[in-house]
Amino acid sequence: MTIKEDLTRHVQTLAKTRWGDIPRARVIPSPDDLTYGNTGEHLDVTILYADIAGSTTLVDTVDEQLAAEYYSTFLYCASKLVTRHGGSIQAYDGDRVMAVYVGDSQADDAVSTALELHYAVVEIINPAFLKIYDQFHKKLTFTVGIDSGTCLAIKVGTRSVGEIAWIGAAANYAAKLNSFNGLDHEYPIRVTAETFNKLSTKSLYSNETIMWQGSYTNVGQRNHYRSKYKRELP
Repeated sequence: MTIKEDLTRHVQTLAKTRWGDIPRARVIPSPDDLTYGNTGEHLDVTILYADIAGSTTLVDTVDEQLAAEYYSTFLYCASKLVTRHGGSIQAYDGDRVMAVYVGDSQADDAVSTALELHYAVVEIINPAFLKIYDQFHKKLTFTVGIDSGTCLAIKVGTRSVGEIAWIGAAANYAAKLNSFNGLDHEYPIRVTAETFNKLSTKSLYSNETIMWQGSYTNVGQRNHYRSKYKRELP
């Protein structure tokens, strides 16, 4: 079979195949739980995207080994904090990590990850690189986008490299909040109103002061809030 025949057959099969009942789940599926056909699971989730801001400028202005160190340290810290707060890492993409949270405290857990990541960038990563590289250090900045809602988890790829894809507004808006026109970079943490409305007092206030600015209406159909707060690590 030629590659053209293979692709044509697969596309036509998916287009013609009816979706059966899509179950609601509470546990994030693994690729082995799903098939490559028209099957999936619905989950109520909070999705977080964290990435390095201005990474193109970064790789244009430092050598590749230093850029690799920035990427590696940022993704390590982000990943450790995702896991610390019960999130599941679903993908890495260059300088970005995607995580999914489930359960009753999912919105709080995602925001706690973001607030602690802000602390890690400001108080751990940048001071360490400044001490070692001095004038060659480029101040690392980051963004986090978070949204909540129902997503359809499906299996994509090929048999050797399959993974879970998340279909739904929450996935798109969490990613979109990392970069858009008119963005105020002083506030690196952004959450949609859907996430904001799920937050408990500990994620809304710091010493009785509201941590969030907003709401803003300049990202598609979902309002969002922004924060520049950080939470100290134990």
